[in-house]
Amino acid sequence: MSSQNPSLSSTSTEPWQWPEEQWRSEVNRVRAGRSLVHDDVTRRWPEQAHCAVLIAYDSDHETPYLRDGQTSPGSLAQGEYGSRVAVPRILEMLARHEVPTSFYVPAVSALLHPHDIEGYVSGGHEVAVHGWIHERNTSLPYEAELDLIGRATDVLDQLSGTRPTGIRTPSWDFSQSTLKVIRELGFAYDSSLMADDEPYELDADGEPTGIIEIPVEWVRDDAPYFMMDRFGGLRPHLSPRDVERIWIDEFDAAHAAGGVFELTLHPHISGHRSRLSMVDRLLTYIRTFDDVWFGTHAQLTDHLKAQFTLPTAT
Repeated sequence: MSSQNPSLSSTSTEPWQWPEEQWRSEVNRVRAGRSLVHDDVTRRWPEQAHCAVLIAYDSDHETPYLRDGQTSPGSLAQGEYGSRVAVPRILEMLARHEVPTSFYVPAVSALLHPHDIEGYVSGGHEVAVHGWIHERNTSLPYEAELDLIGRATDVLDQLSGTRPTGIRTPSWDFSQSTLKVIRELGFAYDSSLMADDEPYELDADGEPTGIIEIPVEWVRDDAPYFMMDRFGGLRPHLSPRDVERIWIDEFDAAHAAGGVFELTLHPHISGHRSRLSMVDRLLTYIRTFDDVWFGTHAQLTDHLKAQFTLPTAT
């Protein structure tokens, strides 16, 4: 197969013409393996908690605009807001609620705003990989994807003082080569896929990889509700109060199941006043439960590695 990463197999036939061997191969390339939810509920999550809560911020700032060649000051100012105004507010809120958080940072964003990284580290938060310039992985050849993620990891290592152990692909765009890249670069976990509500091991072509997947979902992401495109049809379609209710319902369901509640936010989207208040109220609500553990994705990964025997991720 070509080193390119098309969304479908590079074949001259249409998908409806594929033989069973081909469509099974495409499906099994990256697949959910065994569930990493312990049968013993006292060992399931750290500190014997009934429910685990993971808050993540994707600190994209200017990078989605730069990726698309949008270099107008108007576009870039929207991203700049994320670092200039939102990040200090967010860090204050997280400190007040004592919530360790995972910050997924494109390397270009980190280089533009190194003070953000200093704030994340001093606040006790995780700094993890989120691509180089918020690139679209499925448009890249394998060699370019490996190079960009490798360089991004080096940048975050240098700026944060700790080599990242986790990755979230930009826009959750997972190519046919992404898992191979993740394994080659030695990541312990990924948080880009959606095959379960709870953590699971990633399989590659039917074989366990030892890579832990901490799944995400669009219903627990602020972007689908609040993104805005001045020249297109994309408009915010729900109020913060409506989204807050959705996320409370999501947390309540996760808590009832004894599972994980994972929430993905963006400083330049949810760092605005009314939306920050929404997140503040959500954290206040969750803090009323005394059987909940708050932690980073890396901390949960370490816990799961101690609970389950996983093959060496190579």
